[in-house]
Amino acid sequence: AQVFDPNKMNASSNTNISFEETFPVPPYRHTIASLSAFTSCGVRLSCSNEVGRSEFTDWIHFQTSEAAPSAPPRNVSYFYNGSSLIIWWYEVAAWDVHGILLGYVVEWSRQEKKKEIRVGVGTQAVLHPFDPAEKHSFRVCALTAGGRGPWSTPLLLLSQDLGSVKPERRTSWAPVIIGILCAALTLISVLLVVYHIRQKEMQFGEAFAPISDGVGQMVQYRAGRVYNRRGAERIEATFDTLGISNALKQKLEDIFIHERQIELGRTLGRGEFGSVKEAYLKMEDGSCQKLAVKMLKTEINASGDIEEFLREAACMKEFNHPNVIKVIGVSLQSRAHRRLPVPMVLLPFMKHGDLRTYLVLSRLGDQPIDIPVQTLLSFMIDIVKGMEYLSSKNFVHRDLATRNCMLDQDMRVCVADFGLSRKLYSGDYYRQGSASKLPVKWIALESLADNVYTVHSDVWSFGVTMWEIATRGQTPYPGVENAEMYDYLIRGHRLKQPPDCFDEVYKLMHRCWHTDPKLRPSFQSLRASLEALLQGLSPITGTEPNVYMNLREGASGSDQGCSTACWEADGQSIDSMVVSAISGTADYRYVMAPLGLMEERRGETPANDSVEVTHDGQLEGEVMINL
Repeated sequence: AQVFDPNKMNASSNTNISFEETFPVPPYRHTIASLSAFTSCGVRLSCSNEVGRSEFTDWIHFQTSEAAPSAPPRNVSYFYNGSSLIIWWYEVAAWDVHGILLGYVVEWSRQEKKKEIRVGVGTQAVLHPFDPAEKHSFRVCALTAGGRGPWSTPLLLLSQDLGSVKPERRTSWAPVIIGILCAALTLISVLLVVYHIRQKEMQFGEAFAPISDGVGQMVQYRAGRVYNRRGAERIEATFDTLGISNALKQKLEDIFIHERQIELGRTLGRGEFGSVKEAYLKMEDGSCQKLAVKMLKTEINASGDIEEFLREAACMKEFNHPNVIKVIGVSLQSRAHRRLPVPMVLLPFMKHGDLRTYLVLSRLGDQPIDIPVQTLLSFMIDIVKGMEYLSSKNFVHRDLATRNCMLDQDMRVCVADFGLSRKLYSGDYYRQGSASKLPVKWIALESLADNVYTVHSDVWSFGVTMWEIATRGQTPYPGVENAEMYDYLIRGHRLKQPPDCFDEVYKLMHRCWHTDPKLRPSFQSLRASLEALLQGLSPITGTEPNVYMNLREGASGSDQGCSTACWEADGQSIDSMVVSAISGTADYRYVMAPLGLMEERRGETPANDSVEVTHDGQLEGEVMINL
C-alpha cells in the first residue's frame, strides 16, 4: 500500500508517496497508523507474489478524523483590577489544533475547590468573584471534537503577588475634577467639529438660479460617504440575510448544511452565472463524501437571482429517482465586509460529467471511441425514465438536453439542471412570464409561439435530445439562427435522420416533433418502445470504424470523399465542435451532398459520386463550406 499524507512528505522526494507499507493477506484488512489528523490523505494498493507486483489501483482519497490539540496555549498571563482577575493567552498554532477549534477550557483552583470555565474561541477569561486573600491557581487547554489538548503550566497566585491596595488618608479631589472637565470640553469640541463636517458632506443638494428661461432650478446632489468603524466583518451566513421568501426558507431549512462541514476543492466548470467545484462533505462519523458544489458568481448580489438559484435546490429536494439527480443539501459561504453570503447547492459527484461532453469527446477526443448502439439506447432509456418520473410529479423541465444530463460512475444517466423547471399546480401548462434565457433549438413549436410549456413540450425536447445522442453530441440545426427557428419549424422542417440511426429510433424522434402537442407520444410509451428496441438487439453488435477525412483545397477524385450530413438545410455549417477542432488548419474545404441528393443515393457506393470545383469557387451539385 502506498500512502499520501501531505504533512509527512519528504522534501527531497519528487513523488506524491509519503510512505509504503507491505502486509500479508488474508485477512484482507489492514490498519494504517500514524496518519496526520484532520488531513486529506490518499491510498492505493497493488498485489505481489513470487512473480512480481501488479499495477496500482487508482488513488482513494479520504479525510482523517479530528484529534485533540497537541500543544497547550502559550504565554498565559494575568491582571488583577481590584475585583476580578483577567487572564489571557496566545492561541494554539493552527498546525497543532488537528481539527476545528471549539474553544478553550480554564481550570480555576482555590481552597482545594476546582472550577472549569468554558470559553469560546477567544483568548481571554475573567475570574469573578476573586478574593486576593486566598491562594489561586489556573491553567488553560484547547478543545476540539477530538478531545482536550494538554494543559498549560499551572500559574500559582499568592496574595503578595497581587499586592495590597491601601487607600490614601488625605485625597485631593481638585485634580480629578479639573481633569474630568478638560476631557469633557475636549470631547464636546471634537463632536462639534465632526458634526459640522458630516453636515457638509451629507448635504442633500444645492439649488442654483435658473440656467435659462422656461427651465427650473438646477440642483446639484452630493452622495454621502459610508463609514465602517468596525473594519472587515464576516456576516453570519443565514437565510435571513439573503432576503428570500419565507416559503423558500422553510423548504430549505431541513437540508441546510453549515459551511464548516464543507471543504471546497478545484473548479470543475464555469458558466455564465456561476461555477461548479469539487468538494468534500465531513460526515458526523468522521468520514468524507465527495460531491459537487454549484455556486453563484460572487458578483451576483440581487435577491431575485439568489432566490431563483435556491428555488432549483428546493425543486430537486422533492425528487427521489435513480435517473433524476437528487440534491444533498444547501449551504452558504460567508464573506467579509458585511457582503451577502454566496449560496451553494450540494449535488452528488458525477464521475463522467455531462452527457454531451462525453459524446463529443467520443468523436473528437485524442482517442476517439465507438459507442455501441446498445449504450446509446441505454442513455435514451435512462433519460426517458427520469422524465417519466418528473411528469408523474407534475413537473415540466423546460431545459432538457444532453448538456443537462449527467453520467455517474456506473454510466447511468441522471436528468439534472432544474433552473427552468416549474411545477404545474393548476391545469396542465405553464406560461413563461419573464424574458429568461431559453434554449431555443430544444423548445417546442407552441412554446416558441405562445410561451406555453407542458409535458408535451418536454417530449419535443426529448426528441432533440435523442437526436443529439444519435449524432454523438452534434449541435441541432447548425447554421439556423435562434431568431429564425420559429419560421423554420412552422414551414415543416425537422431534423433529418442521422447516419447509422435505426429507422425505428428516428420514427420515435419524429413523433416527438408533431405540430399538435396532444399527438406526441407520452414518456411512458417512449420508454416502452425504446426498451423493446434494446431487447431486440444482440448483446454485442459490431460497428463500422469511424473514418475521418481531411479535405484540402485542390484535392480531386476519391480523395475528397463524400459523407451524408446529419442536418437538413443547404449551406449550413458543420457542427460547432468540429469547427473548433479544425479551426487551426489551413483554408481547407469540406464537401457535403444536399440532403435530397443523398437520400436518393442511399445504397450507392461513394465511388459513384464526384465533385466538380469551378475556378470561381462554386460547386456543381454539391454544397461547399469554407473553414
